[in-house]
Amino acid sequence: MVIVVAFGMLCSTIDVRTQPKTLTILHTNDMHASFLPHEAGWVQSSPKPMVGGFRELWWMVDSIRRSKGDVLVLDGGDVMTGTPISEFDYKGGTGGALFELMNMVGYDAWTIGNHDLDISQDNLRTLTAIARFPTVSANLVDTTGRLTLNNKDYVIVKKNGLRIGIIGLMAPDLFHLTNTNNLKGLKVLSPVEVVQKIIDKINRETDLIVALTHEGVDADSILAVSAHGLSIIIGGHSHTRLKTPKMINGVIVCQAGSNCENLGELELTIDGGKVTASNGKLLTLWARSDRPENEISKFIAEYKKNVDKDYGIILGTLSADWKRSRSGESNVGSFVADAIREGAKASVGITNSSGIRKDLSAGNITKLDLFEISPFRNYLCTFSLSGGELRGLVQRYLQSMIEGKTSLDLSGITATWKRESGRAKIMNLKIDGQDIVDDRAYLIATSDFLINQSDKYLGMTPKKVNYTQTTISQMLVAKVQKEKTISGGIEMHFIELQ
Repeated sequence: MVIVVAFGMLCSTIDVRTQPKTLTILHTNDMHASFLPHEAGWVQSSPKPMVGGFRELWWMVDSIRRSKGDVLVLDGGDVMTGTPISEFDYKGGTGGALFELMNMVGYDAWTIGNHDLDISQDNLRTLTAIARFPTVSANLVDTTGRLTLNNKDYVIVKKNGLRIGIIGLMAPDLFHLTNTNNLKGLKVLSPVEVVQKIIDKINRETDLIVALTHEGVDADSILAVSAHGLSIIIGGHSHTRLKTPKMINGVIVCQAGSNCENLGELELTIDGGKVTASNGKLLTLWARSDRPENEISKFIAEYKKNVDKDYGIILGTLSADWKRSRSGESNVGSFVADAIREGAKASVGITNSSGIRKDLSAGNITKLDLFEISPFRNYLCTFSLSGGELRGLVQRYLQSMIEGKTSLDLSGITATWKRESGRAKIMNLKIDGQDIVDDRAYLIATSDFLINQSDKYLGMTPKKVNYTQTTISQMLVAKVQKEKTISGGIEMHFIELQ
């Protein structure tokens, strides 16, 4: 009888130990300082419903936590840059209020995004100190290979009896994404090589390994194929709304879009160190006005009051909707390039199309609208090009237009052109209505970001650049204040002849 009891107790112990465990991962990425609800631009109805913001995020996370217990909450980077809250100081860090909001939500870890370095490395260190959760970014190091931004290469978190290894990764092309003035002394190591070394190191210490990345869904797919021992990728950077996760090489790949519009929810069953079942979805954070006041809503209201006071001023009116374009000229792109050219009293203004971050409906134009169109701390700068160099730049621009890869908006320069055997042929090129003179010097105005990425955008490096302390956003404000009414029409600078 004693033997039977002992055997029964042993069996019971084995059953409990090997019983499958469950885990819920909640995830966000590319929130871009969207602490308040905004219009759901994809909805056709008018008025459009409001979506997003940290109040709705808190309520959704809290309700899931109450129903499912010890959930894992992760963020894939680019917390900063998008609304003016990222310009307000909090506990010594510009944009620090965003990380206090994340503390209130109860994040377990985050990884650094390229825009989290838009202000400076020192500011990022302050932000990571405000965060009461770890910063993981294994391949973002200084030139000696050290982690110097209060970042760790990985952490092991315990949830529901599971040991979860979380490895952070930065996009390898960081130096083509961020103002290089803010990246001095840093380098980015190969994500695949770094993650494999860590997996090999911690595999026996963990039940599940998650890569928390800011490199985009395409790079995440390559990582899933290349790394061995990885179970989950929680991604960011490409703003991809994966309504259901992708399964690549047995690795579950997730991403939740952008601007705090969705919360990703991934439910897992883990047995013997393997994911045996999974169910992932996106939960849209529709804004509700009937939420009771709490700690986070009071904090949000305080910062909304500050933003409204400084950025709610109506500067002018817009007669027609501003719409961005990635395949040709746009009215908002022309406006930004015009503001840059006029602000610098230059012959030509140039801006990168990807830096224009918002469309705007016809109606009042506020300082907030202009900030959200150009939310970066990019500064106005000038340099000179010869007419011949400008001709080469326009040739490159027109060729990119043919290939559907347009990345610039230009002002002050006009051209007519034709396609010949898949190549652009310039027929006529003018500046201020006058034929361009190849050996004459022309003043060009742009942003310091574009100068730091000049090989990518211009195909050349200016020899001498004059940097100012005036931001592009300030130039937009000045132009609207001066003109009051903006037509919103598209002024075609480059006309293709048939």
